Amino acid sequence: MGRSRRTIPEELLLLALDPATGTTAQPQSLDLGLAGAQLVELALAGRIAPDGDRIAVVMPRPTGDPTLDSALELLRRRGSPVRAVHWIGGPRLGLRQIYLAHLERCGMVHAVSGHMCGVLPTTRYQATDTAISRDIRARLDSAIRTGVPPDPRTAALAALAHAVGLGKHLYPGNEGRSSRSRLRDLIRHDPMGGLVAHAVMDVQNGVAAQPRRAAPGTSGAPGSPGGGGNGGGGTRQPAHPSERAASLAMQQQPHRGSMARAVAH
Repeated sequence: MGRSRRTIPEELLLLALDPATGTTAQPQSLDLGLAGAQLVELALAGRIAPDGDRIAVVMPRPTGDPTLDSALELLRRRGSPVRAVHWIGGPRLGLRQIYLAHLERCGMVHAVSGHMCGVLPTTRYQATDTAISRDIRARLDSAIRTGVPPDPRTAALAALAHAVGLGKHLYPGNEGRSSRSRLRDLIRHDPMGGLVAHAVMDVQNGVAAQPRRAAPGTSGAPGSPGGGGNGGGGTRQPAHPSERAASLAMQQQPHRGSMARAVAH
């Protein structure tokens, strides 16, 4: 699935890894971005499809990727399309750790143990092949520099990188302002990437409980910040109580401070 078998969640995580420190940028929002990246990868594999602002399983056959197949099975068990914000904001945090362990098993990163302040155990991760990270970054840079519409995978990766706040990590300072703006604009080139990127931002902004209003004639596919939709009109049934609870928990999360774990901070 994808170039050299790298999935969009893997590429997003590799983009977030700081080669100098072995830590991940934007660790709290990165989990949300990885959940969204799984949806994009499943859509590219033909397993799911957008239904307004919801996600529907269209082919439950496994992909062969255990992490993606776990997400696919959870979506299948819902029995009906689920709003992207409820899925991304659901109780599946910890994906960063799951994917770091996966990348280590694949030999793409290696773990370096240490201690914070000489006491608290920490684990940092270094890329074993920096050429892979450079290739991923070069695809984004090319799309930003040339203005040529990128392929769906690169467009979705750019949308998710913007959504989790990696723009300031990849293109820092005043000199990176125009690149950050163009990174944001790439969101319009992939409807599925745009849908999940907007859902990631909605969860972070605490608006997961409200359906996104569809722009006229878009059928809910978000090509701009006003995109989204409620699945083509009609009144949706209220979210399942567990979904409402997960949404409320995510609304409260930005006020809790940093994650307690020091692993791959």
